[in-house]
Amino acid sequence: MSSEDFVAALGSAVEHSPWVALEAWRRRPFGSVAALQLAFESAMRCAPRERRLELLRAHPELAGREAEAGELTEASAREQQAARLDRLAADELAALTTLNADYGARFGFPFIACVREHSVESLLAWGRARLAREPDAEAATAIAEVGKIVGLRLRELVAER
Repeated sequence: MSSEDFVAALGSAVEHSPWVALEAWRRRPFGSVAALQLAFESAMRCAPRERRLELLRAHPELAGREAEAGELTEASAREQQAARLDRLAADELAALTTLNADYGARFGFPFIACVREHSVESLLAWGRARLAREPDAEAATAIAEVGKIVGLRLRELVAER
């Protein structure tokens, strides 16, 4: 598969960051979906710090402005809906909005979590706990969460082909 075809087929696994797919393509061949996921994760982790931060900043807030405006990617919309972030109670939405604002102000990128692994309550609790972390440690955690999201999305994309 050419690099262009590869990015076209799998680039959507990472929010608005097709460069990750291109870097992963350079690590081919892939003997399994796990190897493919590892190539994506390596591309993210090995990128320069500013590039990793750009990757994190490309993610939408959970139940945030993009969701409200209907501007989420198809994958993000599906994931946030499955986690019921599109139908939060007023107090849950207020808590998540506050968390998003506090987190963004502290770290300079949105709170990122693999929402498929959480309930609304656990997501809020984990987000609050992460606010106490040091910025570099939190950036590493956020990249790890992106890796989980990408792994799930890659499995779906490969299964569709």
